[in-house]
Amino acid sequence: MNVLILGSGGREHAFARSIVASPLLTKLFVAPGNAGTSQIATNLDLAITNFEMIKATVLEKDITIVVVGPEAPLVEGIFDYFQQDEQLKHVNVIGPSKQGAVLEGSKEFAKEFMMRNKVPTAAYESFTKINLKAGMQFIDSLKPPYVLKADGLAGGKGVLILTDADEAKESLEDMLVGGKFGAASNKVVIEEFLNGIEMSVFVLTDGNSYKILPSAKDYKRIGEGDMGLNTGGMGAISPVPFADEVLMKKVEDRIIIPTVEGLKKENITYKGFIFIGLMIVDGEPLVIEYNVRMGDPETEVVLPLVSSDLLSHFHAFAKAELHKETLTIDERSAATVMLVSGGYPEVYDKGMEIEGLNDVHGSIIFHAGTTEKDGKILTAGGRVIAVTSLGKTFQEATKKSYENIEKLHFDRMYYRKDIGFDL
Repeated sequence: MNVLILGSGGREHAFARSIVASPLLTKLFVAPGNAGTSQIATNLDLAITNFEMIKATVLEKDITIVVVGPEAPLVEGIFDYFQQDEQLKHVNVIGPSKQGAVLEGSKEFAKEFMMRNKVPTAAYESFTKINLKAGMQFIDSLKPPYVLKADGLAGGKGVLILTDADEAKESLEDMLVGGKFGAASNKVVIEEFLNGIEMSVFVLTDGNSYKILPSAKDYKRIGEGDMGLNTGGMGAISPVPFADEVLMKKVEDRIIIPTVEGLKKENITYKGFIFIGLMIVDGEPLVIEYNVRMGDPETEVVLPLVSSDLLSHFHAFAKAELHKETLTIDERSAATVMLVSGGYPEVYDKGMEIEGLNDVHGSIIFHAGTTEKDGKILTAGGRVIAVTSLGKTFQEATKKSYENIEKLHFDRMYYRKDIGFDL
């Protein structure tokens, strides 16, 4: 079968690496892809939200499965677009319907969904500029720190955690009245701060049954010791060492099952990944957020641990037969470290040559922000390369990644040297 992956980051390169190994695959296309995907698939110059162009390509290339990497096409309704088109409705789109994607597209909707389906989460209220004063009063009713979340998509930057009540009120006004995050912050969710340990759980569902993928922990801050600005992610570990059978049973019973059953009960079509961001407080799991696709860079540590045929699992979605598939997980640990451009997540340069890629052994290189020009691999984004390794322990895996990073170089290359430090 012919497969099209939408996206251009490390997540999509990880999908491509898993899918290209499948005996079911005929041809693999990635749009727009990067310098890494071009080595194992055919890159196509397509905008991921230009559904008309995607349709033309799907028909021309005889695509049977479309794997959607980023959230934007899902929130804009690519699943529904295919379902409503006579020429496309036979195509298996891996991703939820537009209604399902609102779980990520609106923090308020996600919170209301959790409340309806008794999924444990932090107490919250949502506000617009009309009831700004009530929002400020709600801040006064909470203990610091204060968590403010833009309701809509803000490129992973719409969450503020502030320790000062006056600063929180100023930020609330800046979001609602000043448009700090554009239309995404026309509505703001304020919630109680949960003090615990973060982790993420990934669920693959065909809308009927589900499979639980390895857990992961992402490191978002630019600086070591989790200091500084939030980024798209500086590295990740999988599985999370403290996620034992007891905790995972709680996560499945209290969160995964009510979420999947809630989607069914509310007639929300959902065939894809559910990313569940958790906070573990005194051994009890609570949901911070849902994402409706795999995370990045978590995909780069989770998928290398899936040793069964990912394309076969996706193929089972068409007839809702995921329950017939056997998901096999490698018992080792995985660690990925992200190499980023100097200045990221603020202003950074592009077009620097990346050297040493052929010298890496024993680790997997996932390209994120890269491009190829005149036979050279150049930087083309803030997050450039993810170096993933497997080991008996996460410490062994991180050690291997750091050893291989020593062989890589581009101007102003930066990476955190403490991924997994808190575990």
